[in-house]
Amino acid sequence: MTQASILIVDDEELIRESLRQDMLDHGYAADLAASGEEAVHLLARGYDLIITDLIMEGISGLEVLRLAKERRSEQAVFILTGYGELESAIGALRLGADDYLLKPYKHDELIFRIGKCLSNRKMIEKIQMYESLLSICSECKKIRDDDPEEGDAPRWVSIEQFVCQATGSNLSHGICPDCFRKKKKELNEMIRSGRFFTLL
Repeated sequence: MTQASILIVDDEELIRESLRQDMLDHGYAADLAASGEEAVHLLARGYDLIITDLIMEGISGLEVLRLAKERRSEQAVFILTGYGELESAIGALRLGADDYLLKPYKHDELIFRIGKCLSNRKMIEKIQMYESLLSICSECKKIRDDDPEEGDAPRWVSIEQFVCQATGSNLSHGICPDCFRKKKKELNEMIRSGRFFTLL
């Protein structure tokens, strides 16, 4: 199973290293950033989770959150903050942070909430993947059109109709080599058994 990758952003070295060791001990891969500026340069790596301090000189944790979400809207971000910054932490949740924890935090609670945050993100990714799949009827092979005319309920349309609507192109009908061989074999069997003439 692939390790979850975590970016830890904090301007206090002791906290950074402590968090890093906690993440490694629980099987996560962890990179460190000593400032918001450094974190922004690392965003392109595409981490599963960013854990960031809220108050830092220069680029703050809120700005790291905003830029991370701007780059990738589904990016998971976990905020660490002091008791005096609770209102800012709530503001971070409004901006899309997945969770926050007040410092000093309890180790077990941190690990539990980070695990929960990563699980929630995996579930969201799965849901998004399933939503991107087309529903096809196993019997008639029609496709469910989830983007019908305004006000209409979803409807089931033929594959040809769906492709024409989606691409704006016209389709012509043909037969692929495999289907041609199969149909030819079926026709020869019908002729041999005499069923072809009885159908006529």
